[in-house]
Amino acid sequence: MKSLQALLQELLRTDEAGAPGSYPTSVPLYPVTDKQFKEAARALQLAGARLAGEWATDETRYRRGFGVFACYNRNAEYLLVKLQLHEEHPTFPSLTRKFPAAWRFERQIHSFMGIVPAGHPDLRPWIKHEDWPQGAWPLRKTFDPARPMPRVPGDYQWRRVEGDGVHEIPVGPVHAGIIEPGHFRFQVVGEDILHLEEKLGYVHKGIEKRFEALSWAEGARLAGRISGDSTVAHALAYSQAVESMTECTPPDRALWLRAVMLERERIANHLGDLGAIANDAALSFLFYQFMALREQMLRTNHGLFGHRLLMDGIRPGGVAADLPPDGAQRILDEMNGLLDRFEGLVTIYDENASLDGRLRGTGILTPEQAGELGVVGLVARASGQRLDCRIQHPRPPYDRVVPEVVVLNTGDVHARGWVRIEEVRESVRLIRRLLASLPSGETAIPWTPPAPDRTGFSAVEGWRGEILCWLQSGPEREINRCMVRDPSGVNWLGLERAILGNIVPEFPLCNKSFNQSYSGHDL
Repeated sequence: MKSLQALLQELLRTDEAGAPGSYPTSVPLYPVTDKQFKEAARALQLAGARLAGEWATDETRYRRGFGVFACYNRNAEYLLVKLQLHEEHPTFPSLTRKFPAAWRFERQIHSFMGIVPAGHPDLRPWIKHEDWPQGAWPLRKTFDPARPMPRVPGDYQWRRVEGDGVHEIPVGPVHAGIIEPGHFRFQVVGEDILHLEEKLGYVHKGIEKRFEALSWAEGARLAGRISGDSTVAHALAYSQAVESMTECTPPDRALWLRAVMLERERIANHLGDLGAIANDAALSFLFYQFMALREQMLRTNHGLFGHRLLMDGIRPGGVAADLPPDGAQRILDEMNGLLDRFEGLVTIYDENASLDGRLRGTGILTPEQAGELGVVGLVARASGQRLDCRIQHPRPPYDRVVPEVVVLNTGDVHARGWVRIEEVRESVRLIRRLLASLPSGETAIPWTPPAPDRTGFSAVEGWRGEILCWLQSGPEREINRCMVRDPSGVNWLGLERAILGNIVPEFPLCNKSFNQSYSGHDL
């Protein structure tokens, strides 16, 4: 089978290994024309690639208008294509007919950059709300984030199903409890769900714009706050992108400690989700027990690394702090005790007939649907997709301490829960191996900001799934653009599909089994 790069080189009639200034060189960037942008999408789709991301840049400081980028992935291979657009009337060919994920990628490009995806079937605002004034394009360099915007009247045009007996149930955007806001509109007959549409963006904070006003070092702190439950993964993705641009290689000890933190973040969040899934099926005993295990891990995090969620532990060049002398043993002792208690709870989870009846066959996302939508992470692996950046795009130490990936095919709530169970077990195994082989030495090295007009790419397997970070330096060596694609950017589409044919009372359970981030999505 030809590599994606070979297919693209054949299409573009070039033997070049990609454009200069794009890092790492293992993820090549190819400039294309309008026609080639569409042709590349067609060829790569036929070759089994997925559209992992699509975004735009304002490059007027370089006097070359705008850029539109598409990131493709198949197995271990990532590559980028770039279409350069003129500053006046910028348009590009929509990729929605080839890749459903482009539907929201391109709505976001249009909402925040004012670039038109020609042929897109739905240009309602996405993330940017309808009460913003026309012509407000926040990611353009001409936009001043310090100036308040006037509020204008606007109505969001919801999709609706018509017919006898069909009625609508609005849920949110404000929910019970402390979860973040998101609006869901159900079209139902009785309790049977015919259609669901999400409207997000209520926690949009202008994060991608904010990066442009920060130093490269400050950017790592902001990255760690994109989605608080994934602070390690996002900070790691940002740091790796910076390091690729600056050709900086952190010390081995720092790389191992990063992996330990990443796996601890994975375990803690999976424990919380398993408890929440059980709680939504009225088995509150498991909720409290799983949450007690999670709390134990968070307290250990604070004692060893200074923060319960490990925030600000990772930065370009390495990590912020080393383990204390007894730190490795304390983690190993904790893992041993945690796993013993965890297995007992898993037995209850697995053998409770009432819980099993609620989880199996609920919220099915078939392998075909998962592949078509391009979902990632635990959602993908529960639906037959063997996707894991730790294996596909390994960075040390995952090239030496290799994870074992569990893939299920039923695609229901039970499968999404069971993938979490297996990943807790696997992360414990990985942590033991990482600590057994933990190198000695420094935990950080100095680095300098990247040269002008460079780009850096990184893909990291957070606990929800693949996180992408892409950076571009400006003429003064500043951050010109920081693009972040959280797993939720594609997985929310999967929830809309999985809930069809279920009844309304199953939505909280299905939603919790996905447990996507509002904050990481809304940026």
